[in-house]
Amino acid sequence: MQVNRIKIPKQIDELVEMQSETGNPISKVLFRTKAELQGIWFTFMRCFNYPVKDNTIKLAIVWFTLSFGFYGLSVWFPDVIKHLQADEYASKVKTHNNERIEDFTFNFTLENQIHTNGMFINDRFISMKFKSVTFIDSTFRNCYFDDVTSVGSYFKNCTFIEGFFYNSDIDDSKLINTEVINSTFHHNKTGCQMTFDDDYSAYWVYFVNFLGTLAVLPGNIVSALLMDKIGRLTMLGGSMILSGISCFFLWFGTSESMMIGMLCLYNGLSISAWNSLDVVTVELYPTDRRGTGFGFCNALCKLAAVLGNLIFGSLVGITKAIPILLASSVLVCGGLVGLRLPDTRPNVLM
Repeated sequence: MQVNRIKIPKQIDELVEMQSETGNPISKVLFRTKAELQGIWFTFMRCFNYPVKDNTIKLAIVWFTLSFGFYGLSVWFPDVIKHLQADEYASKVKTHNNERIEDFTFNFTLENQIHTNGMFINDRFISMKFKSVTFIDSTFRNCYFDDVTSVGSYFKNCTFIEGFFYNSDIDDSKLINTEVINSTFHHNKTGCQMTFDDDYSAYWVYFVNFLGTLAVLPGNIVSALLMDKIGRLTMLGGSMILSGISCFFLWFGTSESMMIGMLCLYNGLSISAWNSLDVVTVELYPTDRRGTGFGFCNALCKLAAVLGNLIFGSLVGITKAIPILLASSVLVCGGLVGLRLPDTRPNVLM
């Protein structure tokens, strides 16, 4: 084909006229910026014209609800599991009452214990660690502390008489309402003494997220194989509704393993909705509005992700009912709206 004539838009004609000697660089830049912004706004408003207006509104609802529920629960899940770990850890605490220990050397780790009304006389604490240990109303007389590290450990209403502390991190922040009489502190440890060995939950948060991400793989495979067989809308609406139902069953999750299993199931179902939503969004817009429409939906997606992180993050450790009901209802409603979108499987791209 031979091109005989090219028709350019009026804005381009005006821009060409500005390239004369009378035009200045600042005016050219301002005009080009104005023209580009007007073109973007014009294309954006065309996404709300017939025949794509209804599709744009429905797609915006589906994108917003899916992103709100998915990213909100992504923040909430690890902290809930961390609280379950803390509750389980607290249920295994060992309690010691009215003990009396004399002339004994502690050179091993004491963990998850509570000592009440104890009497420690001429004891030596050497190269050892207190991990989540609390001493209440206890007395330490002529005790020697050398290379002692304490993590989450406190001395409440205790008394130290003629004690010697060398290279330890026991300071005023861990001595709560505690009386220190004729005791000496030398070369106290400074800085944070916590490691991943001390706070296993810090590592566990990343591991739980890794398992949730790994569960996405089967969902991707299933959506790739069944996208054209069962249809985009069936996969979109069905995945969101099933995600909402699986989210609701989190209410009954009482153990760490059950919550992780539900997280993997939720992520595996949600990814099918994401994949089908991408395909449906692309196929519902004509070529001259496809990029703008898809960008608008993605902008709503990011806004919903921010709101989900803020709202669900503020509910961590407060209540479990509100995040579960909120995410479940949002996902189910979004899935029902997605089922009302027109089926694009037999259509040719406009």
